Amino acid sequence: MRVVFMGTPEFSVPVLEALAAKHEVVCVYSQPPRPAGRGKKDRPSPVQARAEALGIPVRHPVRLRGMEEEFVALDADVAVVVAYGLILPQAVLDAPRLGCLNIHASLLPRWRGAAPIHRAILSGDAQTGICIMQMEAGLDTGPVRLARAVPIGAEETTGELHDRLSAMGAEMILEALATMPTAVTQPENGVTYAAKIDKAEARIDWSQPAEVVDRQIRGLSPFPGAWCMAGGERLKLLGSRVVDGSGAPGQVLDGLTIACGTGAVEVTLAQREGKRPMRPEELLRGIVLPERLG
Repeated sequence: MRVVFMGTPEFSVPVLEALAAKHEVVCVYSQPPRPAGRGKKDRPSPVQARAEALGIPVRHPVRLRGMEEEFVALDADVAVVVAYGLILPQAVLDAPRLGCLNIHASLLPRWRGAAPIHRAILSGDAQTGICIMQMEAGLDTGPVRLARAVPIGAEETTGELHDRLSAMGAEMILEALATMPTAVTQPENGVTYAAKIDKAEARIDWSQPAEVVDRQIRGLSPFPGAWCMAGGERLKLLGSRVVDGSGAPGQVLDGLTIACGTGAVEVTLAQREGKRPMRPEELLRGIVLPERLG
């Protein structure tokens, strides 16, 4: 098929690679390069960088409205959209012969919107998955052509689940394009919205139950990273598990086991300011923790 691919972050790259191996990707759309790094020089998105390495033409408009004619002229059979980040005008949705297919990282209608992987872990969901959705004007409201569920591991972080779902989406889109299964309307019940993660959600409140603190640590890892204060230093917590233990909220019980409002969490990966992520035994060789974390 003649495919237009539309995506921006690292999550989208395996899908682009899978499509390029099986189909003719005639053009890639990605968000414009953004300032990054110490020099704040414009850096292309992961999708743009990979597309250029594959020799595929890339367009990165600030918006699609007003660019419809260029898109229509590509004469695509289908557009595949994965975490692109721009609204598609109706003329773009209608242009490909088979329309636009979106790879969404949740079991729709649960977690429509911007941050479905984070929200699934933060909310303690037992499972999530991938849906291949026929796009329409609404926010993730289109009928689903293919869906597959996976369990969420007890200690799994957003970063780990992100990688699993990305690979899964790459496999599923090839299956969907090969078979074009019947699109099934999403049920009206069970709709939830995955709001964009706000950095204000990242500070840990140790008075919360251990289960809530554990989900916060794993759900915000690796970005933006849940954090607390260890004396005068900010400590980012990137991995954890719920364990037995009790004490005043924030009390350091043993190593990096911290008491919560009820129960305790054992931190399995943490990062000091300006340092790389470390396991507890390594981190504790370079820092003396206070009796309680703030």
